[in-house]
Amino acid sequence: MEAWLEFGRGPLFRLCFTLMVLGLLRTFAMSLIGMVEAYYRAGDKTVPWGALVKKTLGWIFPVNRIWRARPVYSTISFLWHIGLILVPLFLAAHVMLWKKSVGFGWPTLPQTWADYLTILAIVGAIALFIGRVGSKWARTLSRPQDYIWPLLLAIPFISGYLCVNAELTAHEYQVWMLIHVYSANVIMLSIPFTKVAHCILFPLSQFVSGLGWKFPKYAGDRVAKTLGKGDMPV
Repeated sequence: MEAWLEFGRGPLFRLCFTLMVLGLLRTFAMSLIGMVEAYYRAGDKTVPWGALVKKTLGWIFPVNRIWRARPVYSTISFLWHIGLILVPLFLAAHVMLWKKSVGFGWPTLPQTWADYLTILAIVGAIALFIGRVGSKWARTLSRPQDYIWPLLLAIPFISGYLCVNAELTAHEYQVWMLIHVYSANVIMLSIPFTKVAHCILFPLSQFVSGLGWKFPKYAGDRVAKTLGKGDMPV
């Protein structure tokens, strides 16, 4: 079992991480290309950059929006994302693994903070799953992956928390650590091909919307012609 752990922490981790980065870079690049093409096709090339930046920051830090609609669900989702982002990036054991793989690291979270954020991520994932299942409105908009992802993301948090805080035998520790390492690798490998890719596309979302609704020059005439209404007065 130790050999499987070393493989998961070493070669497999590096492979999954590399594929995740390359996949996200491809997705990001394709979105940028689409934005540039939309801009050059648009008849009106005026872009309210200031307003779009303000909207983007408003979505990233939703302080003023969080209580407008579904405040409980929105608050849980916001707090869940905090734990979801900070723990994988700043947990001391993760930074040590990264340093071992690539040769450098960065400051880490105190273990007590990491424990609280881990619990927050676990509770948030379960609450979001229950909220989605229990809401008729949410069910009508949900795809299968919308139910799977919160539970899948909870697995490395639960297993990691048990490895750090539970009184486990050596065999139990290896089992839970194996679950922790391989579930994290599966998540990294899946990110570029699922809705979680929005983690890299999110800053572009408002710019995509702002440019996407700028129709090409003479688009209205072409639509009217296609509908057989080209001779009608405007």
